Amino acid sequence: MHLVKIASVRTHILHHDLERPFQSSFSTFRDRRHLLVEIETDTGLTGWGECLGPADINAAVVQAMTPQLLGRSPLDIEPIWLDIYNQFRDQGQRGVIHTALSGIDIALWDIAGHHFDAPIHQLMGGAWRTSFPAYATGGFRPEGGDHATACAKEMAQYVAEGFKAVKIKIGYGVESDLATIAAVREAIGADVELMIDANHGYDAIDAITVGRQAAKYNIHWFEEPVVPEALRAYQQVRQGQPIPVAAGETWHGRWAIDEALQQDTVQILQPDVCGVGGLSEARKIITLADIHHVRLVPHVWGTAVALAAGLHFHAILPPAPPSHEQRSPRLEFDRTYNPFRQEIIQTPIEHENGMVSVPTGPGLGISINRDALQRYCV
Repeated sequence: MHLVKIASVRTHILHHDLERPFQSSFSTFRDRRHLLVEIETDTGLTGWGECLGPADINAAVVQAMTPQLLGRSPLDIEPIWLDIYNQFRDQGQRGVIHTALSGIDIALWDIAGHHFDAPIHQLMGGAWRTSFPAYATGGFRPEGGDHATACAKEMAQYVAEGFKAVKIKIGYGVESDLATIAAVREAIGADVELMIDANHGYDAIDAITVGRQAAKYNIHWFEEPVVPEALRAYQQVRQGQPIPVAAGETWHGRWAIDEALQQDTVQILQPDVCGVGGLSEARKIITLADIHHVRLVPHVWGTAVALAAGLHFHAILPPAPPSHEQRSPRLEFDRTYNPFRQEIIQTPIEHENGMVSVPTGPGLGISINRDALQRYCV
């Protein structure tokens, strides 16, 4: 019997210039730029993954990791993960080593799914659920625009599409943010869940002020109020205002997340499978969340490859706690403009009245549209 081996590793940087740039608290998005990882075996099986963060840097690191992959069995997912991490750990316990390794790991799980003719969530132990309520992510500040007016109009549109929850961006100044929150709550009504995400745009003092004053608008969670390194500031924000605190998309790897959880920083943990170290590492985070008794609501940002990987991770999240009325974590569904997000796969992953289903095909359950991939590749 032929033992399948990894024959090649390719990186694909996808790029599109935005006609209408938008801003988070600290950054201006003038383009959409994401990195896909393609791993092919000597038998022709191909797997796809995605890396969260700067595409060019991730591509360089994936290429540096490639010699650790070639000639190995793609089914040795855990040994490969640890071997690569060990090679880079002296300078890579956080950050880009994890994001690059995430794309590789997801691609290997995709290959395993095709090899065994099963969806990833089945290989990882089985699905607790196969469809999820989604929340619409958007509400960035248009460059040079009126944030409150634009954000309220945008969120009302998502509610009209069927979403029962939305997340907006803040971190542009206490007074203007409170005005935006008030405008959005009025536009979407009282029954729609509303989350706020500061993209670590505040210090603890301003974050506490915002949390205290915004609480009357029934905010479901307050995401990344302060910079991710400031764990003590997270403690202060959690203790100083009433809104549940959420974070974790940039706490890469189990060690960083464990450190944050041991310090009681958040009530809601948000790892991203494309940043935390891939599906292999994300599965370990489930145990940490269970031990520390925090809600696990994964972060999702990128193309349909990231969305598919996130869906399989959502599928294996156990009910916490188990009960007759089990609460399903909401799936983050990015609605900001990205023309290649869905174009690069043959069958787009869309919502239906605010619900999104897990792909049922082998591996990630998606097929790459090579023509679209070529159009957007740098």
